[in-house]
Amino acid sequence: MIRIPDQISRVIERLNRAGYEAYLVGGCVRDALLGNEPKDYDITTSALPEQTEEVFADYPVIETGIQHGTVTVLSDRTPVEITTYRIDSAYTDHRHPESVEFTSSLREDLARRDFTINAMAYHPTQGLVDCFGGQEDLRTCTIRCVGDPEERFREDALRILRALRFSSRYDSPIEPETEKAMRCCAPLLRKISAERIASELNGILCGKGVRRILTEETGILGVPIPELLPMQGFDQHNEHHIYDVLTHTAVAVESVPPEKDLRLAALFHDIGKPPCFSLGEDGVGHFYGHAKKSEEIARTVLNRLKYDNATKDTVITLIRYHDMYMEETEKTVKRMLRKLGPENFRKLILLNRADNMAQNPAYRERQAHYDRLSDLADKILSEEQCFSLKDLAVNGSDLIKEGYRPGPQIGEMLDEVLNLVIDEKLENRKPDILLFLSCRYPH
Repeated sequence: MIRIPDQISRVIERLNRAGYEAYLVGGCVRDALLGNEPKDYDITTSALPEQTEEVFADYPVIETGIQHGTVTVLSDRTPVEITTYRIDSAYTDHRHPESVEFTSSLREDLARRDFTINAMAYHPTQGLVDCFGGQEDLRTCTIRCVGDPEERFREDALRILRALRFSSRYDSPIEPETEKAMRCCAPLLRKISAERIASELNGILCGKGVRRILTEETGILGVPIPELLPMQGFDQHNEHHIYDVLTHTAVAVESVPPEKDLRLAALFHDIGKPPCFSLGEDGVGHFYGHAKKSEEIARTVLNRLKYDNATKDTVITLIRYHDMYMEETEKTVKRMLRKLGPENFRKLILLNRADNMAQNPAYRERQAHYDRLSDLADKILSEEQCFSLKDLAVNGSDLIKEGYRPGPQIGEMLDEVLNLVIDEKLENRKPDILLFLSCRYPH
């Protein structure tokens, strides 16, 4: 039995009373069978779109995709997508069907779907409809295409990345024939929009099985992100490292919390290592300037995948500073808090920890160093110590009142004062600061 919210049950019941079949379908059935609360509920029905609109004439109805048989009904302000049973025509762009043909068969509708775990339907009284073994694949955590996997991927190449996302999310194996077809059809990913690829990449990176996906499915991920390929098997020739660059990266990604910004930063933090590699006379590998190179490559990839500016700024900032050593002093931590802000400072420490966890276990004593840096940051923040311009006892308006002309010099003066306060060479008190400035910048 699947518990269905009342506002969803009413939609199914109304369609049934009007003489039409109606079932929950797809992801909501999958999630419910796993014991998870579905984020949304989709319904498939034998009713044609205009018949659905007639049944819900007294409800708010949105024609969200009526050419493909979909309307959205607002039931107690909850949007419910209702789609007519359909058969898709050819996918000439490897993403969307040229047209759809409505059918009276639920089985034919389920047969067009991507994976068996998404091809199940459920009715409150009739129970589960599972024509393709989805329940068993869900029980064994197996990702398997409905029907011919190569046909499914040639219809919609994005399904290749969706398979990786589900495999990562549930840490599930991919059925061999499905995986073989994914690798065969991977070049078709070049036809998929950047935004779609980025969305699936986020899901892949934040899944439990991300390490396995990054190391075993590099060839697929390397189609939209070819910059990953040189990392595979790249020996670091350094006692601090027991993994090649790609495996080190995969372990680092796995070791940070499953947040988009952090996992993207971990994915790209060492992507500049292969082009920066040099081998010393002693046989030790070096990667001078790799942080800057990684930043450049990451920026290129993130721009190509059309990530938003906030995500790009955070990821690039974390990569820029990931290899910088921080002294365990309040002055150093305050300077980093000023550069990064408290949130990104904490993210940088998490990235540092993950980077270290992906190295030789003999060198993991640096975790204690990151503990002490975190403690210093907590102390500075709890004591509301000054580390940013907004914390200064004076501001630009105060200086203008003192007779200084508005302009760039005001900012330069405040920056100088802040540096002196952070270095504990000047008290963060208004009289002291104004006295210092009157001597330093007489007017």
